[in-house]
This record gives sequence, structure tokens and C-alpha cells, in this order.
Amino acid sequence: RLQACLSQADLIGGMMIEGLLGSVAPFHPELHNMRPYKGNQHVAARIRALLQGSEILNSHSHCDRVQDPYSLRCIPQVHGASRNAWLHLRETLEIELNSVTDNPIIVNEELSISGGNFHGQPMALPLDYACLAASEVGNVSDRRCYLSLTGIDGAVPKLLMQETGTNSGFMILQYTAAALASENKSLCFPASADSISTSLGQEDHVSMGSISGRKALQVVGNLERILGIELVCAAQAFDFRRPLKSSPLMENLHARVREEIAFADKDRVFATDLDKGAELVRERALIEVVKQSSQDIGTEFEGLFEKF
Repeated sequence: RLQACLSQADLIGGMMIEGLLGSVAPFHPELHNMRPYKGNQHVAARIRALLQGSEILNSHSHCDRVQDPYSLRCIPQVHGASRNAWLHLRETLEIELNSVTDNPIIVNEELSISGGNFHGQPMALPLDYACLAASEVGNVSDRRCYLSLTGIDGAVPKLLMQETGTNSGFMILQYTAAALASENKSLCFPASADSISTSLGQEDHVSMGSISGRKALQVVGNLERILGIELVCAAQAFDFRRPLKSSPLMENLHARVREEIAFADKDRVFATDLDKGAELVRERALIEVVKQSSQDIGTEFEGLFEKF
């Protein structure tokens, strides 16, 4: 679920870049070769591939905006850092699943060892790390939601709507994302930092890794809803760039969203839209669109997705 969120965060972030006329310059390979974290390079390459051939992107190639806010400009660094954390967790989990963790361990007829291979610390620490990584993706996603409501360039109206009413356009959507992001922050205290002695002191240091895993799943669940909210906001901002078109990949992604969630030309209650956005994320619908589209148009994007 975390991997799927990371993959879709890039796709949704790319749609928001288009909707808010963000620059593609911060995703240049030379920039990321100078600070070659695997996650950062991977995310930057995906964004470049996603937006290749976009009319929207080309329409403001010589604009006077010096640089974008961090939530757009630093997508490779923020999403990439969480990718790196996920890689750490995956590598650790692969070792754990292929390990012997019994106690005592009978090595052979002559050697029996009462040791500590059962101890959860090797998994507890990266699970807490992954919990923080998931929370940060949700945090920056909420910031992009907020940015989309500010009327950053005039073409996209404030609150993402020309005719706002009692619901104040998309304001409550961002409130919801902010609340979920805040809840995730409160869940980021590392469970592995705690320990309670039991068994008359025999078990005097425990990992609390099971709590780490439970908290991580709570945060990922909230993250799926935050990304669903950003998806609704990004699709709305994207529509204000018409009649310009984005890349074929992005157009197919946007069309998939519009199959479930209609453009909002006036105030409405967005509860159903938020549920549908979260469902698209949970069902990994965006990943499937990109996989199919990349095959149809012969791009390298699917290879980037499969890389890790």
C-alpha cells in the first residue's frame, strides 16, 4: 500500500504541476546526478516522462516566475526521501522473511543456541521510518492542495471555483487533508523508542515493532485519503488550462479521474467526490492507467515504474 501511494503521489503531483503551471526545470537529470539519491532520481525521471510533450508545459517555458513553491519544486527531494525509506523497509523485510527467528535454534545434533533472533528491533526501526515517510508524503500533498486554492497565477480561481457559495469552493477539501496530515504527525512518535520490561526482567528490552507496524498502516490509510483529495483538486486545476493539452499519459490519467469525478462549476457537497478519489488511490487505478497508456504509446514510463 505504501509503494502504491508513493507511485501515485508522483502521478498526482505531476497533474498538480500542470494545473498550477509549475516548471519542469527542477526535475532535470543533471541536477539530480549531483545529489544521486536513488529515490530522488527515480521520482524526477518519472515526472519528466509523465509531462513529456505537454502543451501546457511549453506554454509557459519563458514565463517570469523565478521558481515554484517547495511543494512543487521539491517533489523529487520529498517524495524521493520517502522512496528511500521504503527501499530500506523492503530490503529489511526481505531479509526478515528469509531468516530463522526461533528460540532456541537447533543448528545440528551437537549445537543448540538460545539467542535473540526473535527480537523485533531490525524491523521496528524501519517500520517507524516508513511511518514517518508516509506522513511526509501526505504533508506535502496537503500543501499542494492548499497552493491550488490560492489563485497562484490568476487563471485558476481562488478556491478552485468561479462561483463559490456556502461551502467556499474547495476549501473544506483542503481542511480535510490538513486534518488527516495533522493526525498523521501525531502518529509519528517512534514506537521503537519505547520498551517495557516483562517476565521478571528476563525480557527487559522489547522492540514494540508490532505497534510500529500498526501505526504505519494507520498513517498509510490516511495518506490514501489525502492523495485522493489532492487528485480531486489537481483535476479541477488541470481543467482551467483548457484548451491546451498535457502529455498523452497525463491526458489519460485526467480522463480516468473524470470518469468518476465531474468538474465542479459551482458549489456542491464533496463527500462523494472524496470517497471516489480515495477509492481510485486504494484501487491503484492511476497506476493501471499509466501502465496501459505507456504500452499503447510506446513510452519508457512503465519501465520507470517497475524499476523499484
